[in-house]
Order: sequence, then C-alpha cells, then structure tokens
Amino acid sequence: MPALEEARALLREFPVVDGHNDLPWALREQVRYDHDARDIATHQGDHLHTDIPRLRKGGVGAQFWSVYVRADLPDPVPATLEQIDCVQQLLARHPADLAPARTAAGMEAARRQGRIASLMGAEGGHSIACSLGTLRGLYALGVRYLTLTHNNNVPWADSATDEPGVGGLSAFGREVVREMNRLGMLVDLSHVAATTMRDALDTTSAPVIFSHSSARAVCDHPRNIPDDVLERLPANGGVAMVTFVPKFVLQAAVDWTAAADENMRAHGFHPLDTTAEAMKVHRAFEEKNPRPRATVATVADHLDHMREVAGIDHLGIGGDYDGTAFTPDGLDDVSCYPNLIAELMDRGWSRTDLAKLTWQNAVRVLGDAEAVARELQATRGPSHATIEELDG
Repeated sequence: MPALEEARALLREFPVVDGHNDLPWALREQVRYDHDARDIATHQGDHLHTDIPRLRKGGVGAQFWSVYVRADLPDPVPATLEQIDCVQQLLARHPADLAPARTAAGMEAARRQGRIASLMGAEGGHSIACSLGTLRGLYALGVRYLTLTHNNNVPWADSATDEPGVGGLSAFGREVVREMNRLGMLVDLSHVAATTMRDALDTTSAPVIFSHSSARAVCDHPRNIPDDVLERLPANGGVAMVTFVPKFVLQAAVDWTAAADENMRAHGFHPLDTTAEAMKVHRAFEEKNPRPRATVATVADHLDHMREVAGIDHLGIGGDYDGTAFTPDGLDDVSCYPNLIAELMDRGWSRTDLAKLTWQNAVRVLGDAEAVARELQATRGPSHATIEELDG
C-alpha cells in the first residue's frame, strides 16, 4: 500500500488531535463572526485554512480551537468571551460534524460517533486579567488549556518574544499554574520564555503541553523548545505538539520573516495581520524577496529530533492553521495531515508510534490532568490569592 493511502487508513482509526487552530480569530477578523459569510460546512478556498470538508479529508478527530485575543486589546476578557461564543456557535451550527468535548472521555466518545471533538484553549495569560476567578470562569465555559503568555509578557510570566520581566514565573504565576492543576486545565508552554517553561515544570503537579511549538535545536527561534526542556517531558508526562509555521521550523524563514515583519510595520500593519489589505503588502514584499519554502520534510525533521530527545510518548501535532500567513509546501491547509504521516512512514515510524503522535498522547495528557485535578480537589479548594498579595 502506498504511504499516503496507508496514512489515510491509519488516520481513520487514530485521527489527528490538533493542539491549536485559530479559526475563531480568523472569523472575527474577516467577517466579524458572520458564520453565513464564512460557512465552514463548505470549502472556504483561500479565505481560510479550515473548513469541515478539509478537516474530514485531513483525518482530524479532535481540535483544540484557540480562543486567542490580541494582548494589546484594551479589555481582553470580553473579547475572549466572544471567541468562546464563536466556538459555541460553530458547535450549534454543525452538530453532525463537531462534538463539544471537555474531557478525555468526551474525545473518545466523539471518535466513536465519527464526529470531530471540539475543545478550546485560551492563548495568553492576558485573557484572565490577573484573576484566578476569571481563570475558573474560562474553565467553566469549557476552556481546557491556557497558554501562559502570547508574544508579550504578562505581569506574572515572561514570553519567548519579549524582554525578560519577572525572570520566568512570579509567585502569582506559580499560583496560576497550581490553580490550573487543581481545575484540570492544561498548562500550555508554547510562546513562553525558556525560563518560564522551566519554572512551570518545577511548579506543576500535572503534565504540561506545548500546543504548537517545535524544536529549538533544529531551528533556533525563541518560540521553539530547548532540548533540556524536551528532556524533562518524560518525567512530567507532558506532550510537545509540533507546529507547521515556516518561520518557526526553517532557519532561512526565520531571517526572511524578520525582514517581512519590518516591512509590514513600515506600511502600518501588525506583522500578524492576515486581512486582505495586509496580505497585499506581504505578497508585494514576497515578489521582490522570494520566501524560503518549508516542506513536509522540514516538519518531519523536527519530529525526528523531538522523538529522539523526549520519546514517542510525548509528541503531538499543533498546526497553527488560520494563525499563520504562510504554511509549508504540502501542508497547505487542514486536509494535509496525511502528507506528514506518509512522510514519517517513509522514515520508518511504526503504526504504533504514529497512533501515539496523532491521537493517543493528546488524549492521555488531558486524562492525566483530570486525574491530578480529582486528587487536588479532595485536599484543597479554589485559590483566592491576588497578584498584589503574592507579587507585591
């Protein structure tokens, strides 16, 4: 059986759990949550990376929808609630295809039903506004991971792409991690500084995830995971979910992106802006400065390295679709996961290994976090600590 056919067969049994997809933010930016204008029941062409026909074609069985909002918004909490509402509307519109899931058991139930388990992750600690009560509120609404930072520091945690602030996690930051453990909310260490990664691993009593990060030893970008952190995942039980973003996986793309971002700023656009006007500026720059092309093999190189350092039980996939302007060749949208699985098959990855990568590891890590939460809830109640009390 050719590898691509074999990959599709494997994904029918062990579909992809993808750790991070920014469809809700794309819907906000493009059509202000007008689901008729971007009806994901039909192929959305170049407008989006994500729609139900392509999720089905790609063998996706569970998706953590990012309820990301920009850190520079004047009031990020209502904006995060709007993102959650967007996901809830998607679930209500497409019940035959998307199943709400809040637990590992819910993910397995959706798989048995042939539906795509839909979970949520909040991307950036700014979404809780330094409030543990807000953190609990997001959990109650179904958010099952919090990325501790996005591209900028929060008052209690340092980001990978900002100047050092508190040197990793502050005392309040460690309390956020402990409260997430008590709730059963996964601690997501994508986007955070290496110091924050290490502090979180020192603090947590539950497995962590990296919802969309690759290997720093393969591509030296601060968004990626250093080997010493990958080496700690077996003892922690966590999962690192490789991302596809070219500027995080291909060194030449790192350098090109720095120049492209500066060009965007010079034209008055945020570097992450993917509106039609911003993309015109991107395309004009690319015509004059051809973009280095990441490929399926580029991503597979990261997975090979991460398996060697962390072990097969600690790997997953987090494509970051609809959160990036560019994708690797062969990983153009959510229909393309079989291409990556076929590449890994060609490299000798076994069916057992691939089942762990696509489905089993991610389901296990959520179940393990739930088990830790049950133990902690038997011994302590909600924390009412404030950042003023703990950090002064």
